[in-house]
Amino acid sequence: MLGKMFKSLFGSSEDGNKGASKATAVDYDGYMIVAEPQQTNGQWQVSGRIEKQVGDTTKVHTFIRADTLPDEEAAKAEMIRKAKMMIDQVGDSIFD
Repeated sequence: MLGKMFKSLFGSSEDGNKGASKATAVDYDGYMIVAEPQQTNGQWQVSGRIEKQVGDTTKVHTFIRADTLPDEEAAKAEMIRKAKMMIDQVGDSIFD
């Protein structure tokens, strides 16, 4: 009971991702790009993952860039831009 009270007063991250934003997903050329910027030192770090369904398997490439931006939406847009460029340049070899 006390735990619920403290959670409601001070907030709690159910998944343990303090400073994580709500993910934004974009379908691009058969790949799913999921932008998940992380809040770091008052900035938003460009991060997320690229996924592709291959048969019954979902291939995943996760990355975190050194780039930080002051705005969460800008960090999401930058992650999506970089992911599209990576897909265009290396395609499925991103999962190797």
